[in-house]
Amino acid sequence: MGRLDSKVAVITGAASGIGRATARRFAAEGANVVVADFDEKAGPEVAKEIGGLYVQVNVADEASVVAMYDKTVEVYGGIDILFNNAGISPADDDSILTTGLEAWRRVQEVNLTSVYLCCKYGIPHLQRRGGGSIINTASFVAVLGSATSQISYTASKGGVLAMSRELAVQFAREKIRVNALCPGPVNTPLLIELFAKDPERAARRLVHVPMGRFGEPEEIAGAVLFLASDDASFVTASTFMVDGGIHGAYVTPL
Repeated sequence: MGRLDSKVAVITGAASGIGRATARRFAAEGANVVVADFDEKAGPEVAKEIGGLYVQVNVADEASVVAMYDKTVEVYGGIDILFNNAGISPADDDSILTTGLEAWRRVQEVNLTSVYLCCKYGIPHLQRRGGGSIINTASFVAVLGSATSQISYTASKGGVLAMSRELAVQFAREKIRVNALCPGPVNTPLLIELFAKDPERAARRLVHVPMGRFGEPEEIAGAVLFLASDDASFVTASTFMVDGGIHGAYVTPL
C-alpha cells in the first residue's frame, strides 16, 4: 500500500518545479492528484503523466479557487490534502528602495493572498472529511534576513509562515494539520531563471549552504509527502526547514 492510498490531494503550482515533483510522488504513493496551475500546456501534461486531473486556476482569484475545489469534489468526491505551493519571484522584486508598489502587490497576491484563499475555501472540505493535512510553501527567507533582498517575496513568505501557525492551532482539534514548508534554494525553473540573470547573486547565496549545493525538487517532494501522510500525525504548526542547513549555519565548512 502507498502512504497516500485513496487520498485526494490538490497541488497548486503543480505544472513545474516542486509542485510537479510532488504531484509525481503523491501519485506514486496512491493519491488522486489534482494538478492545479495556470499553465495550460504543462499542467495537462503532468496530469496525463500521473493519471491525475488538471484544473486551470488563478490562485489569486477568489472565484477561480472556489471553482478549483468544486471541480475536485465533482470528480473525486472530497479533499484530504492541500499543498498550497504556487508562487512567483519576479526580477522587479528587489531592494525596498527600488521595488515599486505594483511589483510589491503582485507578489503579495500570488504568494500570500493565494494561500489565504486556498485555505479559506479548502478547510471546509477537510472538515467534511473529518480532518486532513495542509502544507503551505513558505521559505527559509521567512526566518532569515538577506542582504540580497527580494522584499515582497520575503514578506509574503513570512506571512505564509505566521498564517500557517495560526491555522494549525485553530483547527488542531478538528484533526486538520497545517505546516509551513520552508525550502532553501532549489533547482527549479524559477530559481534558475532568476540566477541566470544575476550569477553574482547566485554565488553569494550558494556559499551559505553548508551542503554546498542547491536542493532538488524531488528532495522537497519527499518532505511534503511526509507532512501529508499519517507518518506526520503529530506534526502541526511546524516551521519545516528543508534547506541544506542554511538556517543553522554561522559559517560554512571549508
